[in-house]
Amino acid sequence: MAHTETTIRYTADVVVTTTDGYVLLIERGFAPFKGQWALPGGHVDPGETSREAAARELAEETGVHAAPQELDQIGAFDRPDRDPRGRYVTVAYHLTVLPGTAAEAGDDAAHAQWWPLNALPQLAFDHADILDAAAATAT
Repeated sequence: MAHTETTIRYTADVVVTTTDGYVLLIERGFAPFKGQWALPGGHVDPGETSREAAARELAEETGVHAAPQELDQIGAFDRPDRDPRGRYVTVAYHLTVLPGTAAEAGDDAAHAQWWPLNALPQLAFDHADILDAAAATAT
């Protein structure tokens, strides 16, 4: 069997929840999944850890600032078909904040909004699976 090279892209995502049962989502401003809701996140830049990228992307897309060490790792998500653009591997993190934490969309997010965990919209990519994993690690 011939081996074919595949470019693997490295990303980080953040599940931000409040102590009263809300999660912070962004509406994607660009394809893929433009107009759909997703977790804040993005590419890991050269010289950056996934945890550092998660904190940076969270601040850029939502205005919520956290030190990288405040983010707890949920796990890695690497299903080959998780992103229509190609092979993406993400490391997901969790952050708990107090109710009333302000969030404002920035960077490539069209909107940032708190959603009740029991009434979520359809999520882009495999972000519903990441939320499920976050809930499982919190119990």
